[in-house]
Amino acid sequence: MTDWLPSLITKTPAEGYDLAVKLARVAVKMTQPDAAMREKLRPVYAGDADSLIASSQVVATHFATVAAANGYWR
Repeated sequence: MTDWLPSLITKTPAEGYDLAVKLARVAVKMTQPDAAMREKLRPVYAGDADSLIASSQVVATHFATVAAANGYWR
């Protein structure tokens, strides 16, 4: 994988949240590199409330990291 993450610094909290989502998505791709398998599994977790909540928790953790790196945009 190329250098897709040059920095955690973003201009706004909204951009920081977008970066947090990207971090979560890239982690899934790195954990399961087979795109066909990810597509096969998507309907399973897309309909499972616990899986969706867990995904939100991962994004929230990444957002906390990005926010700290940006000095909480102060």
